[in-house]
Amino acid sequence: MPQSQVAAPLSQADPEGPSPGYDQPIADKLAKLAGLIEKHTGSDGVFRTAVPSLHLIRTSKSTMPVHTIYEPAVVIVARGTKVVMLGGDSYTYGPSAHFVVSVDLPVTSRLLQASAESPYLCLRLGLDPAQVLEVMKGAELEGEDERESKRGAFVEQTSPALLDAAVRLVRLLDSPREISYLAPLVIREMYFRLLSGSQGGAFRQIALAGSGTSRIAGVIARIKRDYAQPLHIGELARMAHMGPSSLHRYFKELTALSPLQYQKRLRLQEARRLLLSESVDAADAAYRVGYESPSQFSREYARLFGLPPISDIKRLREETEQGIG
Repeated sequence: MPQSQVAAPLSQADPEGPSPGYDQPIADKLAKLAGLIEKHTGSDGVFRTAVPSLHLIRTSKSTMPVHTIYEPAVVIVARGTKVVMLGGDSYTYGPSAHFVVSVDLPVTSRLLQASAESPYLCLRLGLDPAQVLEVMKGAELEGEDERESKRGAFVEQTSPALLDAAVRLVRLLDSPREISYLAPLVIREMYFRLLSGSQGGAFRQIALAGSGTSRIAGVIARIKRDYAQPLHIGELARMAHMGPSSLHRYFKELTALSPLQYQKRLRLQEARRLLLSESVDAADAAYRVGYESPSQFSREYARLFGLPPISDIKRLREETEQGIG
């Protein structure tokens, strides 16, 4: 059955003032975080920062659905609302919520609340499994609830302590000389808050060698590397130290897709990138990503993106010229 995770409340007021539905301390921290993100972005886009694992994101308009690969990260929203679709599941999150991805996942996302007056603002912190494990051991958390998440993604309300740490991490961008020493400490604190939260058991699986999550992450890395090659389930199962049926079950629980469906998403997204950025036709793109039949490629492309390849690329280019999405 499709599942939906929604972090409420999602309503927003004047971005310069506190939002209704939030405690005053939360509203104040959200306003500080939003102000810092706007200060260090200034225009729409995804911005690298002096903190290597930290990106700041600003978007001033709602978007058409975007198909992409989410890498392991925690996303904390300061303003705006977003929905992410993973297979039959959907995850809606806004201010005072965070979205965690534990493995590379092919998703479809769309902004629901964003405007020039009140842009969508968030930070994305890439996750380092080795550092997560260090925090688990140092805080003696590895022996606690180790139940595995059935999905490689979840939404959780952001605690005041985690939000405070996020504000301090972004504020370090104003003091470049302090980043090398203080940023790792703040990031470790954020990991601790995530490990101590209601989804701590799911978050721990990111770091645990031998867990179903870590074994499937290895399979995902192989599929991503060899996405244009034929898929051999038996070989992937041996690599994960699982039987083929167990691999299929774990893989689908974590990603909402079978290994073959996952590979198909990678192929189609790469083909779309080739069609947009290089002078190739649909048949050439199909062969380059591993399809033997251009007609099958066109059917599956239209099923995922809503239009056949040529029509879809024409639409995307027109939307880009018009400044849409």
